[in-house]
Amino acid sequence: MTTLPQHPPEGTGRLRPSAAVARAARTLAAAGVGPARVEAELLAAYVLGVPRGRLALADDLGADDLARLDDLVRRRADREPLQHLTGRAGFRHLELAVGPGVFVPRPETELLAGWGVEQARSRPDPLVVDLCSGSGAIALAVAQELPGARVVAVERSGAALDWLRRNAAERAAAGDRPIEVVEADVTAADLLADLVGRVDVLLCNPPYVPVEVVVPPEVAGHDPTEAVFGGADGLAVIRPVITRAAALLRPDGVVGVEHDDTHGVVVPELLVTDGRFVAVAEHLDLTGRPRYATASRRADGRHPPAGAAWQTDSS
Repeated sequence: MTTLPQHPPEGTGRLRPSAAVARAARTLAAAGVGPARVEAELLAAYVLGVPRGRLALADDLGADDLARLDDLVRRRADREPLQHLTGRAGFRHLELAVGPGVFVPRPETELLAGWGVEQARSRPDPLVVDLCSGSGAIALAVAQELPGARVVAVERSGAALDWLRRNAAERAAAGDRPIEVVEADVTAADLLADLVGRVDVLLCNPPYVPVEVVVPPEVAGHDPTEAVFGGADGLAVIRPVITRAAALLRPDGVVGVEHDDTHGVVVPELLVTDGRFVAVAEHLDLTGRPRYATASRRADGRHPPAGAAWQTDSS
């Protein structure tokens, strides 16, 4: 008969992972952080250096581990982003380095990236551009999933560029096709002048929150303001991006732009009003909220007929 090892009881200076997680979860829940159990497990797994799924099999936490976990839990209870505490953010099939100075990629943006991958997949040797690249999440996801794609990532912020270049170097070292990083303002009229009329897929997750909107403390206190807010109506960056997308895309090239959930009508209308796009569609996120708009560059150079409409699709 095999005797299972016994975990030391509490009070011996060591603590079982399950007990440490329960203690951390209580603190997080009391601070209004949720899902508290999940975040407590992620922090404990991070401290122990094991995947979350193997936490139950991990060694007990010693005094130093517990002190470190307690410090991380305290910081998380003070609403420091979980991704800043661990230094990593998951995005599709990637783990990206993130921290102060760069926007933490969100799960809803994975839908836009996935749409872009599928659009590029059907094109030979596609050229994909990611505007407002931040950590490089969209660009690097495309490069990983489509090795034949040429991917260009554009970012203006010096701090974000540091994270972008770090992530790009990590993924290239892991064997992914290297992406091209360009430091530029996406609202510039001459943006990527050498790529005019050549881009197959253009993706953008711009700053789009209207300035008067109150955002969660993790965002307000830690995400860069310039990566979150998009002017009074949230469209200060989206408008010039749509204009420039029409110039950069080849005939039948496609554009996808993430936006605020209050922009489910206005952003598709901006694409229609521009006159150089067809097949304008609005896409919902997994909670049913408007999340990103897509369109195709007209192939004939003419404007659509009067009364052209757009459609809403779920994602």
